[in-house]
Amino acid sequence: MLKERLERLSWVDLFLRLFQVFVLIILGIGITNTLQTGRYTAEQWTTLVFAGLAQGSIYALIALGYTLVYGILRMINFAHGEVFMAGAFTAVFLAEYFAASGFLAAQPFIAIILLLALASGTSLGIAVLLERVAYRPLRGAPRLVPLITAIGASFTLQYTFRGLFGAEFHSYPEVPALSQDLPIFGFSIPGVQIVVLIAAVGLMGALYLFVEQTKMGKAMRAVSEDKDVARLMGIDIDRVIVTTFALGGALAGAAGVLNGLFRPQGVYFFMGFFPGLKAFTAAVLGGIGNVPGAMFGGIFLGVFESLGPNLILEGLGIPAANQLKDAFAFVMLVLILIFRPQGILGERLAEKKA
Repeated sequence: MLKERLERLSWVDLFLRLFQVFVLIILGIGITNTLQTGRYTAEQWTTLVFAGLAQGSIYALIALGYTLVYGILRMINFAHGEVFMAGAFTAVFLAEYFAASGFLAAQPFIAIILLLALASGTSLGIAVLLERVAYRPLRGAPRLVPLITAIGASFTLQYTFRGLFGAEFHSYPEVPALSQDLPIFGFSIPGVQIVVLIAAVGLMGALYLFVEQTKMGKAMRAVSEDKDVARLMGIDIDRVIVTTFALGGALAGAAGVLNGLFRPQGVYFFMGFFPGLKAFTAAVLGGIGNVPGAMFGGIFLGVFESLGPNLILEGLGIPAANQLKDAFAFVMLVLILIFRPQGILGERLAEKKA
């Protein structure tokens, strides 16, 4: 039996197996060397973990937009990073007004809710407009056509917001109520990380319940499974698709505000590019088209990105490891595509869906 398996093993499969073993050995050496040095304390590791959880939950919120649209239309909406940017960029002006008027300091949580509402509404409107103007006329076209259209829509949104709001950098004002550390498991964790994590997990939980428990959620799952059969059962396909874009846009807008609270600097017209790529990486990592997979992939990517440079790269003697966290995340995407292209929680798609 072993001989038969070896005979069926191609040179490509053998190379991939050896490469996988090599990667695991390198990871093990880096982790072992870092832990043996004792350079970081338990509190520092805990801070890195919570920072990764907060950042990962933001990635997950954006990734849900990618995975929802792919699950329904089998297309990658590469303009989704700009939908995220639109919400964050619009709400930053309201945040600055709240800070100047003292409302942000006096009523921080009401102010944050209003910021989330504005950003979500803005991103929702832009996502629905994109679907109606850019994607719906091309629904029956070859897949490359809407993909190119999405890239064009991405550039259009970037330079539209540049023309409206300028090319200057803006930053979310500091919220005094979130600037204090909170004791978690005996460690001091920045309050903003806890709030961002709780808010993001709450939004993800609400989306999961919507998809699993509501009539529209069941319709979305039916359309994802088979559009033609769903149409024969009386489901309004266009309404389901619009709802999908609206949900993804609203979550991306909320992610923009949470990202602004967590990392205040760097709000500008091009800010959606890297978070969009990271969120797409998270969606692929968890399993594109899989809602729980996008949630898991985003959080996993955030933690891996936060811990990886310190835990692995420094142990390998690589200088300025923290400056390589973006490259680290994309290398992980390449490895996932090589060893498990369907994602950690994804399933292999049937030929008709793929």
